[in-house]
This record gives sequence, structure tokens and C-alpha cells, in this order.
Amino acid sequence: MSCEGCSGAVNRALAKVEGITYEVKLKEQQVNVKGDVPYDTILEKIKKTGKE
Repeated sequence: MSCEGCSGAVNRALAKVEGITYEVKLKEQQVNVKGDVPYDTILEKIKKTGKE
């Protein structure tokens, strides 16, 4: 993630996932996710955006 468009895409993808809370930190190029959804599910949602 290197721009607001990238972080926006990740935000939109994660907003569709029920059972989590998340924070996208563009400056640190980091996403913090908490919840009961498996790691692989979250990772797949982020990868589908094309923004890693």
C-alpha cells in the first residue's frame, strides 16, 4: 500500500467482512485486524484487491 487509493481498496474489502475490526495505517503500510475470522480469509480478501 503506497497511496490513499490502495488503502481505500483495502478498507472497502475489509468492510465487507463480518466479525472483525480493523485499522489501515497507510504511513506504516500496515493493516491491523482483530476478530474471529481466520487469517487466511483476511489475507485472501486483501490479496483480491491487488494491493499488498
